[in-house]
Amino acid sequence: MNRRLLALAGGVGGARLAHGLSSVCVPDQLSIVVNTGDDFEHLGLSICPDLDTVFYTLSGLADRARGWGRAEESWHFMDTLRSLGGEDWFNLGDRDLALHVLRSVHLRAGGTLEQFTARLGERMGIDCIIAPMSNDRVSTRIHTDQGELAFQDYFVRLRCEPPVRAIDYAGADRAQPSDRLIAALADPTLGAVVLCPSNPWLSIAPILALPAVAAWFDAPQRRVPVVAVSPIVGGAALKGPAAKIMVELGFAASVLGLSDYYGARVDGWVIDELDRQHAAALRDRGKSVMVSQTVMRTDEDRADLARTVIDFAERVQVRS
Repeated sequence: MNRRLLALAGGVGGARLAHGLSSVCVPDQLSIVVNTGDDFEHLGLSICPDLDTVFYTLSGLADRARGWGRAEESWHFMDTLRSLGGEDWFNLGDRDLALHVLRSVHLRAGGTLEQFTARLGERMGIDCIIAPMSNDRVSTRIHTDQGELAFQDYFVRLRCEPPVRAIDYAGADRAQPSDRLIAALADPTLGAVVLCPSNPWLSIAPILALPAVAAWFDAPQRRVPVVAVSPIVGGAALKGPAAKIMVELGFAASVLGLSDYYGARVDGWVIDELDRQHAAALRDRGKSVMVSQTVMRTDEDRADLARTVIDFAERVQVRS
C-alpha cells in the first residue's frame, strides 16, 4: 500500500498482526494504536498490558510460549512478594518490572503516556509509530453475575469465569484520542484502517468508545475503508474469552456475529479458511470478503497475513 495504514490493536492476536504489518510496511507509513482500557495501577505501578505486549512482540522480546510478558523472564520479585504476604494474583516478571517502574516515574513527573510510549519505541528500536489510544484514563468495566468487576479482576484474578452481562468503558465519554491517533485519522494520505484480530469488546471497543473516534467511523462522508481480521476461527477464539463473551452478550460465536456487532463500521472482512461457508452471507450484507489462512504460528505467517490484509484493503470499497 502506497498510502498510510492505521492498525488498531490489543492482546496477543492484535500484537501478532501488528508485528506482521511492521515487517512488511515502510516504517513511516504504519501507525499502531493500542487499547489502554485494561491499564491499571498495581502495587503502586502503572501497568499497560496491551501496550507492553505490542512492544515486546515487535521488538522480539515476547515470551511466545506464555503469549505475554518477556522471554527469559525470572520471578524472584513475585516469589519474595508472595513470601511477604503481598498480592500475587497478577504476575510481574523481574525484567518486566523495569518497564513499569520507568513508566510510573514518567507519569508521576507529569509526562504523558503518549510521550513515554514514543520514547520507548525509539529505545527498543521500533521504527513504526506505536501510540496509546488516549492519554486520559479509560477503564473497561465488566458487569457479571458477581457484580461489576475491574477488567484485570475479571480477566486475570477470576480467569474470565463469571458470565458477562454487559461491558462499559468508564471515562471514555470524556477522553480525548492521543495526538498520534488524531493525526492518523486526519491524515489525507490514510489508505485504510485495520482492526487487528483482537477481542472486539475488550481490545477494540475501548478505542471506538472515544467520541472523536466513533464520530470518524460513523461519519457519512467517510471514504477510508475499515478492514477487520476476524479473531474467531471455526467458531472459537484462538486465545482469550472472545467467543465466550460473544455468546453471553447474545451474539453468535462466528464471523457473522462479529459482523452483527461491528455493523457498518467495517467494510471488509478477512476470515479464515475454516469460515469460508460464511463468506456469501457477509457479501449479502454488503461486505467485501477475503478468505485466507489467518492463524499466525510463525513470523512468516504474520508477514503473509499482513500482506494479504494490505492487498485486500486496497480493493475494499467504503459502504455507501
